[in-house]
Amino acid sequence: MSTDPEARRRRLEPAARRAEILTAARRLFGEGTYASVSTSDIAKAAGVARPLINHYFGGKRELYLEVVRQMMIVPAPVIENLPETTAEERLAISVRHWIEVVERNEQAWLTAIGPEAVGRDPEIERIMLEGDEIAADRVLAAALMSDVTEGREELRAMIRSYGGMLRAASREWLIRGTLGREELRVFLTESILHLLRVTYPAVLATRSAGRRPPASSPSSV
Repeated sequence: MSTDPEARRRRLEPAARRAEILTAARRLFGEGTYASVSTSDIAKAAGVARPLINHYFGGKRELYLEVVRQMMIVPAPVIENLPETTAEERLAISVRHWIEVVERNEQAWLTAIGPEAVGRDPEIERIMLEGDEIAADRVLAAALMSDVTEGREELRAMIRSYGGMLRAASREWLIRGTLGREELRVFLTESILHLLRVTYPAVLATRSAGRRPPASSPSSV
């Protein structure tokens, strides 16, 4: 049996090869910028021939977009594998997982949400919006609220807004250093719990109040 690393690498399944390229791209884009990283750099870091970048992703831009997409969207298995416990505990686990992922991929995360990514490229903006929609679904699943119907669109809007706050809070943690890791965890966990327990019911109450018929005046009785 050959022990040559290149021989072992050639036997990788396409999914594993693609994952290796993504890992290398995530690291390099995190360390540099989109402009400073070439497909040759990524191929060398992944240990593959440069044409494989085009084969699996179509090119550098498509690969970068996939890196951004991965950073913005919590994988479905994370939610599917949550324990059968309270919504509070499930949300707390989800927040901890998110923090761990960002911590492991700090520079790639900051690149994905930084000024180079946001507001300049319509495709990246679309990925951000797509990520917010998927995140709303997964927060509802983690909170055991997937079947909510009353005020559902308002609730999803609030969760999407929470996603924007989450990105801003991550900058406070990673760039400014004004929030520590544990402080961030408590802040994000308590914020989403308050949104679901207090803010959402308050919004429902406001909607209900707006639908009530006006009280009859004494002269009309």
